[in-house]
Amino acid sequence: MALLYGRNPVHEALRAGRRRVHRIWATTGAAREDWLAGQRVEPATAAELQERCGSPDHQGVVAEVDPYPYAELDDLLAVPDPLLVALDEVQDPQNVGAICRTAEAAGASGLLLPERRAAHVTPAVAKASAGAVEHLPVAIVRNLADALARGRERGCWIYGAEAGARTPYDAVDWRGGIVLVLGAEGRGLRPRVAAGCDDLVSLPLRGKVASLNVSATAAVLLYAAVQGRSQGVDTGRKAP
Repeated sequence: MALLYGRNPVHEALRAGRRRVHRIWATTGAAREDWLAGQRVEPATAAELQERCGSPDHQGVVAEVDPYPYAELDDLLAVPDPLLVALDEVQDPQNVGAICRTAEAAGASGLLLPERRAAHVTPAVAKASAGAVEHLPVAIVRNLADALARGRERGCWIYGAEAGARTPYDAVDWRGGIVLVLGAEGRGLRPRVAAGCDDLVSLPLRGKVASLNVSATAAVLLYAAVQGRSQGVDTGRKAP
């Protein structure tokens, strides 16, 4: 069993139906939410909910649910012209959750997380994603560099985000199968992961700050990809 806390994560778990919601606890005020109508809700105080979930950010609702149903890499690659996001050892749950939220909103096919040294779909990630993880397929891969190679075998282009890279984000051909790779906070992409990319792309930084937060970078690049795919920009690239 697993726990979810926060109104959006519990609401989206009920909407998505990907994992069973076994029990719901809520404060008197939160229990009046329209989306809880018809659900069996057990009363609890805010202090009891905090003790149960271990966070003060429960917004009056906690649920006991099935474990998160991770997807398989090959299933994500089987989608026609997938748009996937791969995170290289991003460990901050807030960043992983924020990226999941943007990826789902942008219509990405799924997200890849390495098995080790990375935040997975925890209650904190689900909360930071505002429940988006209940709709976005997320796969855990044993070795990210090998997963990228698998993506290339399946016809995907692999683009890594790297500050100072020579290819600007708006010169990328985002059509077809794409895996967008983002590196860990502070360190960026590991050398083997960067070497496994077809190209490294960058965002213009015209201010005084040397870099963007990984979740902000993901948001800009995902929507650049959405725009590029809809406009069908041809940069003359060859098949991988």
